[in-house]
Amino acid sequence: MTAITRAEALKGLLAFSALTTVLAGCAGEGAGNPGAGSAKGKDTVTVDYATYNPLSLVIKKKGWLEKALQEKGKKLEWVKSAGSNKANEALRSGNIDVGSTAGSAALLARANGSPIKVIDLYSQPEWSALVTTKNSNIHAVSDLKGKSVAVTKGTDPYFLLLQALKQEGIAAKEVTIQNLQHADGRTALDNGQVNAWSGLDPIMASAEIESHDVLFYRNLDFNTYGFLNATEQFLTDNPDAAQTIVNVYEYARKWALENTAEATQILADESGIKLETAKLVMERTHLNIDPIPGDKQVQVLKGVGPILVESGDVPNQSDIDKALSSIVDDTYAKKADSAAVENVKKTVS
Repeated sequence: MTAITRAEALKGLLAFSALTTVLAGCAGEGAGNPGAGSAKGKDTVTVDYATYNPLSLVIKKKGWLEKALQEKGKKLEWVKSAGSNKANEALRSGNIDVGSTAGSAALLARANGSPIKVIDLYSQPEWSALVTTKNSNIHAVSDLKGKSVAVTKGTDPYFLLLQALKQEGIAAKEVTIQNLQHADGRTALDNGQVNAWSGLDPIMASAEIESHDVLFYRNLDFNTYGFLNATEQFLTDNPDAAQTIVNVYEYARKWALENTAEATQILADESGIKLETAKLVMERTHLNIDPIPGDKQVQVLKGVGPILVESGDVPNQSDIDKALSSIVDDTYAKKADSAAVENVKKTVS
């Protein structure tokens, strides 16, 4: 039997995705069990880590959160998220208690009934852009009309694509959107199976350096903040654990600002990317922010909301408005105490 290559498998996935794009986007974020409780019961806290969230990699590598939760009588389980859409799926199903997503993805999930709250901000990144190959005839968003674009629905690259198209006066239906997970999107672009890709770091940075792919459209304003989200049930059942997680995130954010070289090396090692690529990602990841979620983030998401309704990803604007008015819980970030983590750090570093 002939072995199936990744490219051949991807061809089948592309064909299938053409039939399921709408279902994946519209039903996916609202499906599942929105009433799920804590992922592993009262004694274990389940938190995600992701290559698009460098702080999660630092925290996991250093072991700070394990020790901090242990002192609260809790065990920690890490679960990897391949994208905001996967983090949302895990939060909605109760497979994780706390997960990291783009702000736009959190809004999509909340508007479709997923009971999550943003409790902390981990970055303001320019982590997504529109990408094509170095020899492509595509040089601007206007060139995408009638073309195919790979993107992961339910993530910031998806919302960046929709906003860029709308700004250019191009309807989403005038572009063939191939719903692929981030890594498969890059593969599809480099294999010539799509004309463009709405990418995400660090995969996007790797494509720039390794394949010399070109970021032909960038817009920081179309990238939303990095949201650390928790299920409402977890916040009700484990407020102390939630506060501990936010404390550790705040400590990690300050640590990464003071130890950029080591944080960058951790990103490279844990993501399996070149140090050169990790440096590029960190240059586009703004950590020197106010980590308390609030009106500024809500205002950014207000611009995304109508596009979610127009695209059919959210049924109506009232769902967006309800989500915007209830998605933020700033209690934990306002009380964040990075100093409380110092003793933990000393015992495990």
